[in-house]
Amino acid sequence: MRIGIVPKLFLLTAALCTLILAAIYIGQTIFFKDYYANRKVNDLKTKLEVFKKAYQESAGNAHAIQSLEQEFYRNNNTSITILDHDGNLKYENDFYLEFKLLKPTSEEEEKLRYQVPLYHLISMDDAAANDLSTLRQAGLFFTGIKSSTAFTPISLHRQSGEILYSNQAFMRQAFDGDRLKYQGKPKLQSDKWPIIELFGTVTDVHLPKEGNASELIYSNKLFLEQVNAFQAKLLFSDFQPTNSLLIQDYEQNNVKYKLFTLPVQSDSGSINYLFAMTSLQPVDEAVQMVKDYYVYIVLFVFVLILIASLYYSLQLARPLLRINQTTQKMANLDFSESIPVRAKDEIGDLSSNINQLSAKLHTYISKLQEDIEKEKQLESTRKEFISGVSHELKTPLSVMKSCISILKDGVAAHKKEHYFAAMEQEVDRMDLLIVDMLELAKYESGTYNMPMDTFRLDKAIEHICSGLMHELGAKQLRLRLQLAMAEACANQHRIEQVITNFMTNAIRYTPEQHEIIVTETEKGERIIVCVENKGAHIPEDQIAKVWDRFYRGDRSRQRADGGTGLGLAISKNILELHGAEYGAYNTEDGVAFYFCLNKGR
Repeated sequence: MRIGIVPKLFLLTAALCTLILAAIYIGQTIFFKDYYANRKVNDLKTKLEVFKKAYQESAGNAHAIQSLEQEFYRNNNTSITILDHDGNLKYENDFYLEFKLLKPTSEEEEKLRYQVPLYHLISMDDAAANDLSTLRQAGLFFTGIKSSTAFTPISLHRQSGEILYSNQAFMRQAFDGDRLKYQGKPKLQSDKWPIIELFGTVTDVHLPKEGNASELIYSNKLFLEQVNAFQAKLLFSDFQPTNSLLIQDYEQNNVKYKLFTLPVQSDSGSINYLFAMTSLQPVDEAVQMVKDYYVYIVLFVFVLILIASLYYSLQLARPLLRINQTTQKMANLDFSESIPVRAKDEIGDLSSNINQLSAKLHTYISKLQEDIEKEKQLESTRKEFISGVSHELKTPLSVMKSCISILKDGVAAHKKEHYFAAMEQEVDRMDLLIVDMLELAKYESGTYNMPMDTFRLDKAIEHICSGLMHELGAKQLRLRLQLAMAEACANQHRIEQVITNFMTNAIRYTPEQHEIIVTETEKGERIIVCVENKGAHIPEDQIAKVWDRFYRGDRSRQRADGGTGLGLAISKNILELHGAEYGAYNTEDGVAFYFCLNKGR
């Protein structure tokens, strides 16, 4: 089954676009999530390096560092803070309990007030929800780690063992099991620092003021939990962070997070940590949104693909279909239609080449048809010529045969001279016919070179007319000459032959006692010669044929007047060799023959 180019292009384009759409859909639903996550992680890695450089340039200015943390959060939606070498918050110290020992072991301890960071035990939102002022003046136990820089609480509990607040990450490391109540003895020490238990009272509760930079950290409960978890690894295990960026995965409530830990040297020479956490939930939401969105966009794009494919196919195929139609007409020799060239590409070049081919074929075929038509015309002329020659020779031959038979039989011997004269006249007529035929063939051969000269045309006309006075007098014809004194550039002998043919033709067809008018006029650079005879007309449908050989305007009179029927045909060829304009037309009471020549220079 034959399939057109438009359906082929439509199916191919639609299939290709659908394949691309399917590849995009599969790529975005399967690989987009990983790409998005990796892109976000790589961007954060770069920005952490920028933050690290800015932090080192801040020279320990707490206010400047907090501003950096806030700006980083706003720009990247990622929580970030600075931890000291033991994992404590380095620049956030306005969320704590002031603690006084009830059983000091020395005067120094009796005066000492411990500032216990609360972010290890409770978030600021929970602290705001609970009334921490009830902890004042109560006898409470603090269990924690006494490091070189701070007291890091593990739990706060009553004498009964009831745990009020605890650091779950530390509890899992410091005590056996995940008990909600304090029971038994804690481990004597962590991997680095001893675990101690203090008994005393809370003398003050200090919460950050609203709008403080540290509020951003203290209010993020999940972030603080991860800070505590990282600190627990530092204090209770042999975990040793590398000098390069550490990236960890974390998941809670089906939401994935990325944790970044980047060691950085502080201005004092110790190792601190840039600790950041970002949520990948926007990635999951974006992927889910893409999936939901693609249900609609795929349908829309598929319809768009069909429309675009159809339009593209029609646009691309239209010039090809036009080329096909035009070439089909060319195959049927119809070159009337050309292909419009609108595009400057290969199709445009093809259209232009086909137009050129069509024009050349049309020219060659037209010329060939003209040659064929000319050949047919020549063949027809040849047949007419043979027919005319046969007819012209048949009559004199018949006359001569009759005269010879009479002379041979001895009949009318007293008229012997008459029959010889008749045969001589017919021989002269055949000789004239043959001379005219040879002359006409010479002109029609296309090889004859017509030499030109300059002569007085009026003198030539007067000479010809004087030589025809006998014929004019025999029919009592009046001759009127209207001649201008002008020189013509032509072959004098051949032009005189034309004028003679026009005159003898006029004498032959002008009735007795009528008039022949010969005029010679100048018109610009041309000379017009006209020979008009009165008394006879040529039918309008026959005027164009008078220049044909053996044309018979009046068959009954032409032979009697001695014509061969080739005079006007010879005149036509002579004038065409001169490039002269010529013709014949009916006047009011006769016929006029004319021709035009260039003036002599």
